[in-house]
Amino acid sequence: MAKRDVAKPLTEADRAAWAAYASRVTPLAGRARPEPRPTPRRPAGDPPNPAPVKSQNTPGAPRRAAAGLAIGAHPPGLDSATWQRFRTGRMPPARRLDLHGHTTQRAFHALSHFLKVAHAEHARCVEVITGHGGPGGGVIRHELPHWLDRPDLRPLILAVAYPTPFNQGAVRLLLRRVRG
Repeated sequence: MAKRDVAKPLTEADRAAWAAYASRVTPLAGRARPEPRPTPRRPAGDPPNPAPVKSQNTPGAPRRAAAGLAIGAHPPGLDSATWQRFRTGRMPPARRLDLHGHTTQRAFHALSHFLKVAHAEHARCVEVITGHGGPGGGVIRHELPHWLDRPDLRPLILAVAYPTPFNQGAVRLLLRRVRG
């Protein structure tokens, strides 16, 4: 069955079919049938849907990047040999941060401090362990890509990859080199 576009109103035929179906439904014991709500009618002169307003960037406004850090994507400017060593897990991490047992707020602050210290100490590869989380995947694991894409942390990170394809409860970060 095809999904209905929720932006389009129901046609008269759809309304009639729904009314015929709904009339056969009996309420649960002890409950009364709700009163039908009147459907609002538009005046004939009004357009059905106004045209969406397109956002226009002002000349002085900074543009946001189209995409953030993609896990497992080869970043531009990194040679293939280093990328292969990093992506396949043959580049050992200099430091590890385990975020198991942290609240979301504590995990973010620990990650931020960890990355800034590791970058200042000229660490090249670090590992952040989030764990797999519950059935929904875990809050920290879900938030990690957003945290890494923040303006204060994004300049420190060159690439992100899973240590192995089968372990998505941890990520390895390739930090940018300190120049100067």
